[in-house]
Amino acid sequence: MAGMNRWPLLLLLLVLGACASTKQPLVVKQFRMLNQQTDAVEDPMVRGEKQRRLYGAVSMAERATRLGAYYTILWDIPPATPAGEVEVLFEFQQGATASLVKRLVKRFPASQTSGKVDCAIIGKDYLKNGRVLAWQATLMRGGRVVARKKSLLWQ
Repeated sequence: MAGMNRWPLLLLLLVLGACASTKQPLVVKQFRMLNQQTDAVEDPMVRGEKQRRLYGAVSMAERATRLGAYYTILWDIPPATPAGEVEVLFEFQQGATASLVKRLVKRFPASQTSGKVDCAIIGKDYLKNGRVLAWQATLMRGGRVVARKKSLLWQ
């Protein structure tokens, strides 16, 4: 009888253990802004993100230059990683440039173990070369790859 009272507790511990998350070294958040309207029918999170991205753009021409693709890369170096300069590399391909791979690189000192990088493909680049078709983000430290995330279409 005493063993039966432990089952709910064990089940609860199992469920809580499954919910625990481990910190990922590289997370990529993407947001595409295709129009300037922030009407009330949209999801409040999307409306807030649009308002944040359009902040400070007064004229319609200024607002149009903010259309495009936004990528926020959050990185966190695991403690056991060898020392060295940190580099976050974002590679992408756009619709009008076919197989041309464009690169955005951000470097950080070896003492920094976490951070955030914002990559924006907006304005003339977005209007001329089209939307981002495929992307890959790479986190490196001391010339070694620590983590990599890529879109489904990246080859």
